Amino acid sequence: MASLSLGLSLSRKKNALRNAAVERKNLLTVCRLSVKTLIDRSCFETIDDSAPEFVNFASILEQILSHRLKGQITWFGYESPRSFWDYIRVACSKVSHSCICSIENMENVSSSRAKGRAWIRVALMEKRLSEYITAALRDYKTTRRFYDDGAIVLGEEANMLAGMLLGLNAIDFSFCLKGEGLDGNYPAVIDYTPYLKFTQSSDSISSDEEELRTLGSSGSESSTPENIGPPFIMDENSWYNKCKRVEQKYRLALEQKGYLEELVRLREAQLSESVSQNKLLLQRIEGIGLNHKLEKEQLEYIIVELQDQLTVLKNNDLRARQELTNHLTNQWPSPGAVEFNAVALDTLRYQKHSERWDEKRFHSLGPLSADASLSQISFDPGQSQDGNGKQGGSHLSEGKEDTPSLLGLCGSLTSVASYKSLTSLKSSEYLASPTTDMTSPGLTPS
Repeated sequence: MASLSLGLSLSRKKNALRNAAVERKNLLTVCRLSVKTLIDRSCFETIDDSAPEFVNFASILEQILSHRLKGQITWFGYESPRSFWDYIRVACSKVSHSCICSIENMENVSSSRAKGRAWIRVALMEKRLSEYITAALRDYKTTRRFYDDGAIVLGEEANMLAGMLLGLNAIDFSFCLKGEGLDGNYPAVIDYTPYLKFTQSSDSISSDEEELRTLGSSGSESSTPENIGPPFIMDENSWYNKCKRVEQKYRLALEQKGYLEELVRLREAQLSESVSQNKLLLQRIEGIGLNHKLEKEQLEYIIVELQDQLTVLKNNDLRARQELTNHLTNQWPSPGAVEFNAVALDTLRYQKHSERWDEKRFHSLGPLSADASLSQISFDPGQSQDGNGKQGGSHLSEGKEDTPSLLGLCGSLTSVASYKSLTSLKSSEYLASPTTDMTSPGLTPS
């Protein structure tokens, strides 16, 4: 019993694997045939929602993307069905300039299945269906999270699917996103009849005719061999229709060839114009570069000249400062020289005034001797013993200038206090003259 149950389980597993492989192979084969029929139909007319080839292709692609798709687990542990749009929305979210957000925000499309069908149509109009499928398959973690083992998108056939869908980029689609095809209330059903045509060989046709004759003679008299003629007439009509189609294809190819030739001519004219504009731009760039180089050289020359002028101005300013310093130094001598010159000047003034005063005293005294009068005048000129002394003091004061050096000093020239007062007056730029000191009434000769 154990071996029997084990054998049954193994046979069931083999049958399941065989059924899954056949299902994947059938879907991929039918998808390849539907792509071919779409490309063939696009040579005669524009593909829209009414084309049966497109309706069949959309159903096949929906079946492929829904193959072994996992359900959504709810909070209560139940598994609810899920549409392939949930997988596409997550897996294609990183595609640049994708239509995912616009489809998600569509107002007239509410169900998840309807949004997936709208995405198929928009991707075909954008000619990016293969790009979306390739980007979704690259996100293996998301694909593994949404699909069970044995799904088409998890097998090696997925790369074949992306390659097959690449041929649809050559077709111009025109869809209405408000049509009945977006209704998500009914599932997609594949029509296999366009791909199940069987053509007999010549040998099989002859044998079949003989069988039909025998069956017709035995069955009824009406079934004569003449009744076999209409199929051959239909074959002639079919050949005529095929010739018409080939002629239409030839005309369409001829028109496309003329359009492409005209387009090539236009592109060649645009290319020649672009080349001429490029040459002009290169010449302008060369001229601008040459002008820039000349302006740079001129600016460098101007900078060097300004630096030289600045150096000359700095030298002139330094020389002028030195000359001004020397001039001020020569004009205002040192304090020792100023003090020495002031003392010499006051001594000279004192000698001149003393000579005048001696002459006046000599003429006023008369019989006095010159030595006595000179000694008395030189040693006691400020004594007022008689009226003549007062007159001499008045004459001396009248002859001298009214300067700060005439300020009287207290004490004797030999005393320390008078020397300190004389030093302080000299330091405050008031130099006392010896004449004033000698003629002041408070001084006595040493």
